[in-house]
Amino acid sequence: MSPIQILTAGRKVLVAALLGMATLGLAARAAAATPPAVGEEAKDFQLSALGGGPVKLSKLTADGPVVLVVLRGYPGYQCPICTKQFGELLGKAEALKTAGAKVVFVYPGPAEKLKERAGEFVKGKDYPAHFQILLDPDYAFTTAYGLRWEAKNETAYPSTFVIDGKGRVTYLKVSKTHGDRAKVADVLAAVGAK
Repeated sequence: MSPIQILTAGRKVLVAALLGMATLGLAARAAAATPPAVGEEAKDFQLSALGGGPVKLSKLTADGPVVLVVLRGYPGYQCPICTKQFGELLGKAEALKTAGAKVVFVYPGPAEKLKERAGEFVKGKDYPAHFQILLDPDYAFTTAYGLRWEAKNETAYPSTFVIDGKGRVTYLKVSKTHGDRAKVADVLAAVGAK
């Protein structure tokens, strides 16, 4: 083999090795990030509330069950199904409060304009103190929970978790479509609301 042929063959092997490592890295990352299943402990996280200040899941669950709703954020518009889901849960705010549940909505998206977009989502809506909107800048939370929807014009898989006072998931609904959201009756049952 000439020196040029050896160099060309070496480059091909290097490129193949790098592509293989990249593929394995992506597969490992995708496999490592999965939502916690029913019965498993929810991974703790801390996000900023729309109104300011940090909110940590473990501090919320220390006081009772938490309904964790992952919204789609702003995929170029405010999702009407997310708006409907928010309204349905808001309509049961008193029952959720009586059950001792806090309701947390995670609003994911690019960090730039995220607070502004989340503010638009709740504009004109009065919600009680046991409801909070948390910001997920650059999809850090949704990626860590395996809920990042990587398709064009998508953000996160709409999801609802109920997490008990011990930090365990007692209810889970992950939608791989825009619709097919958790039913409010199922959420109420999972927190023990009457």
